[in-house]
Amino acid sequence: MSTTFERLSAILARDYKLTPEQLSLDAPLEGLGIDSLGTMELLWTVEETFGITMPPDPVALLTLGDVVRYIDDLVAAQAAQAADAVPGPASAPTLGTP
Repeated sequence: MSTTFERLSAILARDYKLTPEQLSLDAPLEGLGIDSLGTMELLWTVEETFGITMPPDPVALLTLGDVVRYIDDLVAAQAAQAADAVPGPASAPTLGTP
């Protein structure tokens, strides 16, 4: 199973033509040529790739590490929400005399 950083790196290599040598957790997005519009586009791709929904509120993401932590937090929160929304096993009706 690949890590969030590995999956994000694959997106960046494909969509932004970045090399693995350019990618590290402390790499600033702007230093990689990803401006605020590019960050929004990246997050749309992340939504599809990771099967998550981005909240509408803007968030400050300055480095690849920030993006990785943000994705991991969203994946965990949305998985917990989904688990809470799944009903438990239905109890069998009780048979008996009134």
